Amino acid sequence: MSTGTTPSTPPSTSPSPPPAAAPARIAHGVGSPGRAAISAPHLRTDRWWLPPLVSALGLAAFIGYSTWRAFANSHYYAAPYVSPFYSPCLASNCTDMNGGADWHLFGNWWGLSPALLVLIFPLGFRLTCYYYRKTYYRSFWLSPPACAVAEPHASYSGETRLPLILQNVHRYFFYLAVVVAGILTYDTVLAFRDRHGNWGHAGLGTLVLLVNVGLIWAYTLSCHSCRHIIGGKLRHFSAHPVRYRLWGWVGVLNGRHMLLAWSSLISVGVADLYVYLVSSGVFDDPRFF
Repeated sequence: MSTGTTPSTPPSTSPSPPPAAAPARIAHGVGSPGRAAISAPHLRTDRWWLPPLVSALGLAAFIGYSTWRAFANSHYYAAPYVSPFYSPCLASNCTDMNGGADWHLFGNWWGLSPALLVLIFPLGFRLTCYYYRKTYYRSFWLSPPACAVAEPHASYSGETRLPLILQNVHRYFFYLAVVVAGILTYDTVLAFRDRHGNWGHAGLGTLVLLVNVGLIWAYTLSCHSCRHIIGGKLRHFSAHPVRYRLWGWVGVLNGRHMLLAWSSLISVGVADLYVYLVSSGVFDDPRFF
């Protein structure tokens, strides 16, 4: 007697296709054993490449300009203004500055630009700065190019080997940077004179140097080393109320360290350019009083 059901289809005996082979993993870096097995270079969908690109262009522009001006050895003094690239002027081939910081510590044997004797201090301070390290590590070395983006290097040793272990001299360059900032402050005070050395005068150049030295001080004091020197080793802030107050002020500046780093970098270039234009006769310095 038929039950009205159809016989079931026998199972297929054809072999199933083999699973797709997993992509070969690199045995180093982010592809090392124990790391997340993500085949994509990154999972970011934003324009992550834009900040390191802009930083690279900005740093390259400043490096090019400052290199040209450092080796130019001309048009760096227009009384009473002196370029921050050339102050203090430590060679005997410096242009005479009326009351300025032209200290002839190096004799006639130094035939190169005197700026090369001075720029090593602010350059060393900025080159070893924590923020600038991150900036040029990402922009030029791609180490890493951005957060959550794999770097192309095979290994990572951090700053534990030469030459990057030398970045630890940053705290010592901080003290030298304070001295340089103090000398630039002296130059700014001298800018409240006319070209003949008479006090009680100010021009557009005075304002340019005043803004520049203010930004340089703000950037210098916002340094992480400065914050640590003021309050990094204290066990009880209640026992050091003055240092605690200073630590708080420096902490506010430290929160704007990136902005101050770029602002002061631009201002020092603008200050040098202004002195160059006035000294070379492109225009006369407008006097306010």
